[in-house]
Amino acid sequence: MDISEKVRQRILLSQKNEITEYHIYKKLAIKADDENRKILLKIAEEELNHYNIWKRFTDTDVKPNRFKIFRFYLISRIFGLTFGLKLMERGEENAQQAYSELDLKTAEIEKIIKEEGDHEDELLQMLDENFLKYTGSIVLGLNDALVELTGALAGFTLALKNTRLIALVGLVTGIAAALSMASSEYLSTKAEETEKSPVKASVFTGLAYIITVFLLIFPYLILTNYFVCLTITLLIAIFIIYIFNYYISVTRDLSFRKHFLEMIILSFGVATLSFFIGYLLRSVLGVEE
Repeated sequence: MDISEKVRQRILLSQKNEITEYHIYKKLAIKADDENRKILLKIAEEELNHYNIWKRFTDTDVKPNRFKIFRFYLISRIFGLTFGLKLMERGEENAQQAYSELDLKTAEIEKIIKEEGDHEDELLQMLDENFLKYTGSIVLGLNDALVELTGALAGFTLALKNTRLIALVGLVTGIAAALSMASSEYLSTKAEETEKSPVKASVFTGLAYIITVFLLIFPYLILTNYFVCLTITLLIAIFIIYIFNYYISVTRDLSFRKHFLEMIILSFGVATLSFFIGYLLRSVLGVEE
């Protein structure tokens, strides 16, 4: 089939994408369990077939993107198979659009577009990582720590005006709250009689809470200006909210913007209110510097 140079270049890009994803799925399949491995290998073979179909149009071999292979493999190993593959699927949505815009209409190309669309459904069915069952527990610990501790630290900052003292009070408050939240999550999960382990749920909640506590208090341990510490703490809170909401939005197909703004408004609203309460209490009680 005669094709223009513009179309040929776009097909070459599609070839590179297909052969790259073939290697990614093959590499990820090695570490997957038996059922997931079968599906990953099936999709990998489809990607290779797509590559060979495009090759018939260009009569050219294309090398895969080695950096992309390494990047998605590393992401999947660190953040979980679910997260890595969901990121892959976002790329495949772009690929489907690119295929449909090509000035070529054949049965084989229509098959490629259909199979690329089917990949997401197959992946959604296979992704059953144990860790994702406990995201609710992690959200509970993370959200409570962000809301409660940013508010507490804001109040302590103006009430105490001593970074070491603020850090001490914040750590005691945060660790006590983390233990309390973990205990509550254990009892709650046990009462629900779900497939989740009450022990694991409580551990995830407690760890999410206490890690957040240490991150938020860290500036008060190394700096002396309490207003600078509070500013850095609020920036750390934004960073934690951003990273976690991005992860959840990818793995759970949720709206990033909606959940990100909700957590920001809630955390910073409580922090602002606590800051002024700290100021008010300091004035009412007559506490001097």
